[in-house]
This record gives sequence, structure tokens and C-alpha cells, in this order.
Amino acid sequence: MRWTRALISTLRDDPQEAEIVSHKLMLRSALIRKLSGGLYTFLPLGLRALRKVERIVREEMNRAGALEILMPALQPSELWEQSGRLAAMGPTMFKLKDRAERLMALGPTHEEVVTDLITREINSYRQLPCTVYQVQTKFRDEIRPRFGLMRAKEFIMKDAYSFDTSLDAADRSYQAMYDAYVRIFQRCGLRAKAVEADTGDIGGKWSHEFMVMAEAGEDGIVECADCSYAANQERAERQLPPAAVTGATPAVQEVSTPGVRTMEQVAAFLKCPPTKLIKTLLYLADGKPVAALVPGDRDVNEHKLKRTLGAKRLELADEATIRQVTGAAVGFAGPVGLTIPIYADQALRGATACFTGANKDDTHLGNVDLARDAQVTEYLDLVIVGAGDTCPRCPGTLRVARGIEVGHVFKLGTKYSEAFQTKYLNEKGQAELMVMGCYGIGVTRTLQAVIEQSHDADGIIWPAAVAPYHVALLLLDPKDAAVTAVAEKLAAELEAIGVEVLLDDREERPGVKFKDADLIGLPFRVVVGAKGLAKGGVEIKARTSKEFQVVPAEQAAARIAELLAPAPQVAPPTGL
Repeated sequence: MRWTRALISTLRDDPQEAEIVSHKLMLRSALIRKLSGGLYTFLPLGLRALRKVERIVREEMNRAGALEILMPALQPSELWEQSGRLAAMGPTMFKLKDRAERLMALGPTHEEVVTDLITREINSYRQLPCTVYQVQTKFRDEIRPRFGLMRAKEFIMKDAYSFDTSLDAADRSYQAMYDAYVRIFQRCGLRAKAVEADTGDIGGKWSHEFMVMAEAGEDGIVECADCSYAANQERAERQLPPAAVTGATPAVQEVSTPGVRTMEQVAAFLKCPPTKLIKTLLYLADGKPVAALVPGDRDVNEHKLKRTLGAKRLELADEATIRQVTGAAVGFAGPVGLTIPIYADQALRGATACFTGANKDDTHLGNVDLARDAQVTEYLDLVIVGAGDTCPRCPGTLRVARGIEVGHVFKLGTKYSEAFQTKYLNEKGQAELMVMGCYGIGVTRTLQAVIEQSHDADGIIWPAAVAPYHVALLLLDPKDAAVTAVAEKLAAELEAIGVEVLLDDREERPGVKFKDADLIGLPFRVVVGAKGLAKGGVEIKARTSKEFQVVPAEQAAARIAELLAPAPQVAPPTGL
């Protein structure tokens, strides 16, 4: 492909709209262009790279035994009502009505559609196990689209769904997909880490996220310094120290705290460490008020609370509800005297001599013994785990890093098969529910994650497997017929052996071509110019190296092919 015909308009400066490096580079190198917030057009360079990611995904899914299908993006709302997720998805889902006033949705995912399909297509154990997948556009009405393709309203996802006869069989399907994901991200040149994760609105009992570690990541990843434990902060757990043995606590005492509402203000006013404060937060779980208690130096993990309560919706209570439940303004809630369900973090079990809100304006309570003075419904793991906490699997210390989620695998169990009565007949002719799993890869996000993890100050550094082209062939003297002939001959030789070439035939200064070649970041840069040919040949330089080699023009194609030959792959580990 000639540059002059390739629709490539690079940008010298970082666009103001872009916040992270990968987003800036995708715009500057003419991979994508913004249409509107969260909506992007792929230009030819970007689409070539995207198709290569898709091809890797398809090859590994097929290798794992999955069957490709294609389901409609437009879905009837009745399916989502049947699963109970229409309300749970809320405004995240794009909804519209057809001309018959029938409510429809643009699919953010396809659990309902595929379960409905399999319910009608499979009826015998002889047809199982079955895993199907698709590569398709999804739609989610993000509150704040940001970071380019990382959080967009329209994106391409690979979603797969497995159907099995038992939990053990479902575990094997899950493992096959897990192993396929390891291979996919390795082939894309990504350093990805599998971590335990929350199942969110998808549901199910267990899941793993595949994270690309990067400072720009939106997800906090908790990992142990001494063992293999790693989890998303939404899911992460910690090991508690042994409970301290304390004596009897004096009677509860009211303390006047005028205008003192936040934990920081209360700790300063009472001259006590935050660990001696009990933070009381009121939530509405499916519209019903509940209280969550955590130590004063901790924050409630709302994902854990929602999952534990089995709530479809969880939100902080409004001021009117807080006043109705506690009799006090915001900032003075406490567990003593509350008649609503109270859930306390497990670290508060046995807590004594603590300070809490008094459910009375401008007042707190001291000497609170939680077991004695409040009616705790249940002690749970409710806090966000952070750096310095103890690993739940070993005595090691936990640390926190940032990651970009590129894939997610779920053990769904029978959540959807129960809702849709997705059954098969066993060997005895008896009807049983199928056991499901689902598996997603953000294809467009994976593409941007490659750039976020692989770049330098000059631009993108593409792994060969997903690069738009393998070689940037720079023709420095396009008006010199002899030099042009050498460049075009080399391009033809490379393409004949399967090497993809972008021939920069522009009438631009060499410095401009060098800058653009580094910005676009193809694996190899080959320079053909009159001076170089006079000195012995063409210049070959890897994007990852500052060194270059000069090779006779007639030997250049063979040398480039040799350099592009993939290194032997180390088999990725299997097992969770």
C-alpha cells in the first residue's frame, strides 16, 4: 500500500480531548477519528489492526471448540424482563420503540438472546457440551465516555456462552475458555494477568478478569507480594489480625459535636484515631433501607454489599430517607437504636469503646460496644481492600496496581437457564437445567490496550501480530526513477512472501517520514534512498531498537523475513 493512497493524516500535537497516551496516539497516528462522545470511526490503519485482533480471537476460540454464530444487536425487551435484568441495567441500556410501540434494546451483552436460542435448539444431553461465540458491536450508554475506545458507547466485543450438563462439565468449559484467553492475549503481545473479579450485573458465582497492567487503567488490582493471589478491588479480600482482648466498656455517653459530620472532622474534634470510629452509611437496597458499618478509616465496598444482599439495585439513601430512619441530618447516623437491618464489616466484630453517630443532630456517642449496644444483623466482608492489608491466602502483604480489563470469564451456573427453562433430557429421559458460562473480550479495548502497554516517547510500538503493516518502507527520493524502482521492487518482493508493506511515497522531507514512521510504530522501518544505495544498500531498523543495519537491496527481502519470523512460543500455563 502506498502512503499517498492510504488515507493517513497524522497529527503533530496531542488532541485536547485525549487524556491517556494510547488515546492520544490512536488519534495522532490516524487509527481512529471521533464522531461524538464515545463514538469513533476506524480509519484504514486502525481497521487493519482491529481485524488482526479479531482474527487471533477467532482462531483461538475455534481451537477451543467454540462455534461462531451472529446474533441481532437489536433485542426485544421481553427477554430482558424474563431474566430480570431490564430494570437492573437501568439507563446503561439504550432503549427504543419500533413503529408498533414495542420496547426494544440495543444489546449491551447477549446472555438473554443466546439462552433463548439454545432453549429452542438443544434438547438432549447428546448435543452437549456446546459453546457458541460471536464478534459483534455492543452498545452501552456510559455516563462519561472517556479514554477513547476504553470506555465507549459503541464497541466491538467477542462474547461466548457455554452450555453443559453439570457443574463439573461447566468447569471444563470454563477452563478451556480461560486457557484460550491466555493464548489470545499472549499472541496480541500483551502482558495480561488473570484476577478474581466481581460478577456484577452479569451474575453467577465466580469470575476472572484478564487485566493489562497499566497506570492508565481504571481498575484497582490487589495482588500479593508473596503468592499468586490477585483480585480486582471490587472483589478483593483480606486476612484480619487476631481480635484484641478488651475489658468491660463503660456505659454509652453522648458527646456534643456541633457541625462535625465527616470522619476527619469527628476524629479531629474527639482527638481519637479513625480506627476508633464506626462509620455508618445508609443505603437503599431494592428500595429498602439498610445500614452498613465499617471502621472509620475504611470505605464501604458497594459491590460486595450489593452481591451479599442479593440486591438488584443499591444506592446511597437520600437526605429525606436518612432523616426518616435516623431522626437526624446527614453525618450523624449510628447503629445504636436503629431498627433497620444492620450489616457490619467483620473487622468490627467485638468492637468496643468506639465512637459513632447518635442519630441526633450535632451529637455522637462514645463508649459504644457494638455487640452490647446495637442489633447487628450480620458481620460481612464489606470494605475496600488496600495496600498494606494482609493477603487472604498467605501471611504476605497486599499491594495495589492499576489495570485495564480486556477480558472476563464467568461461571453463571443456572441463573439464566432457570429464567428461560433451558433444559435438556438426560440419559434417563429426565429434564434437567443446563449449566452455563459466559466469556467476553473487549476487542476494541484490547487493541487500545496494546498501545497503552507498548509505546515510547516517539509513538506506538506494534507487536508484529497486530501491526497494521509489518514494514514502513521509506522512499526518500521519490523523484529519482532508479531509487523508486528499487523501492517498488523490494515492496513487491516482500508482499510476495507475505510481508505487509506501507510504502511512504510522499514528497516530504526525510525527517517528516522518520517522525511519522516512529509515530505509527510498524515493527520495521526500511529506508531506500540515493545516498544509502550508493553506500551499499538499504537501511533496516527495528522499531524496538536504536541500531540499524545496511543490507544490499537484493538481500533485503530475505533479511526482513528472517527478522519477522516469530520466536518460538512458550506454552502458557493452564489451571486457575
